[in-house]
Amino acid sequence: MIELIVNHDGKNWIARNDVLYAEAATLEKLDNELKKLLKEKGYLKKGEKLDMFMAFDDSTIPVWMRQHAQHYFNRIVRVES
Repeated sequence: MIELIVNHDGKNWIARNDVLYAEAATLEKLDNELKKLLKEKGYLKKGEKLDMFMAFDDSTIPVWMRQHAQHYFNRIVRVES
């Protein structure tokens, strides 16, 4: 499983970790960008499946609201080659 931090900069969704970085206007496009990047870097080979866990960067949520949004936007996406 690949783990990523995801946030939104007001225009694009951004997913990143120490070796991967992708951004796109929609989540669907972000998923496609990540799939393409995983193939390019050799993490996703033909015929394989890979899960990506995306944890929302809650530092973008105001402190007073975080107690009500503990799992605001975590997601698991499975990509297949």
